[in-house]
Amino acid sequence: MSENTSRIYRVTGMTCGHCANAVSQEVGELPDVTDVHVEVASGQVTVTGTRPLTDDEISAAVHEAGYDLAS
Repeated sequence: MSENTSRIYRVTGMTCGHCANAVSQEVGELPDVTDVHVEVASGQVTVTGTRPLTDDEISAAVHEAGYDLAS
């Protein structure tokens, strides 16, 4: 059994609960993601998965939701 790993990202442009839900849904659909926690005020998105996810995977999912990762 593999151990979960978490990583924090910063997403730009989120302003409301709808934004958080969109990002959470898209990132949550990635393979091996077990939890997504979004804080709109800070723009922080904590992603937990059964394997380390790449920045490209997270960036693509966030972009699909209509937002971008902060550089």
